[in-house]
Amino acid sequence: MKIFGIGMNYAQHNKELGVALYIQEEPVVFTKADSALLTHGRPFFIPDFTQRCDYETELVVRICRLGRSIPECFAHRYYDAVTVGIDFTARDLQAVAREKGLPWDCCKGFDGSAAVGEFVPVTELGHDIQDLHFHLDVNGQTVQQGHTADMLHPVDKLVAYISRFFTLKMGDLIFTGTPVGVGLVHENDHLAGWLEDKKLLEFNVK
Repeated sequence: MKIFGIGMNYAQHNKELGVALYIQEEPVVFTKADSALLTHGRPFFIPDFTQRCDYETELVVRICRLGRSIPECFAHRYYDAVTVGIDFTARDLQAVAREKGLPWDCCKGFDGSAAVGEFVPVTELGHDIQDLHFHLDVNGQTVQQGHTADMLHPVDKLVAYISRFFTLKMGDLIFTGTPVGVGLVHENDHLAGWLEDKKLLEFNVK
């Protein structure tokens, strides 16, 4: 199983991180280790190697069949379900990596950094995948909201692009990018992720 992440896929999030407001010609792709996966409401433990661990709420897509070099027009056949996930980021480590032009593996792919909720079949969404609203509540307050229509690179393009370099397999996950509003997590925070009116993700921070 592989976990892919997409960086800088929402313009306003790019702005809050000080990145230019332009559309990257190609998606920015990074990977997370399989040990990054956090499921079934298990708590997230803030690592001791970071002083600033941020939540990044995202739509997560689940791959359902084997594919490589998938044409974008057929990409919708290769995923069957979506959920809300959190790409936890050691922001201080990422700042150093950006400055030095280093990879993001340690700041993005550490253990427990890919929280995912309950998956909803695409056939039950009731909306086009590029017309979904999602949000994150921390301690009962909404702190981040996103609409998939605002993606700079839509889901089908992401699937097609990633498959140029990696063979996609059943169960692989794609974190499709975070909207504006990322923020710091603290011990004892309670996080809940929503897709439209369904709460799909819920856990505590330790």
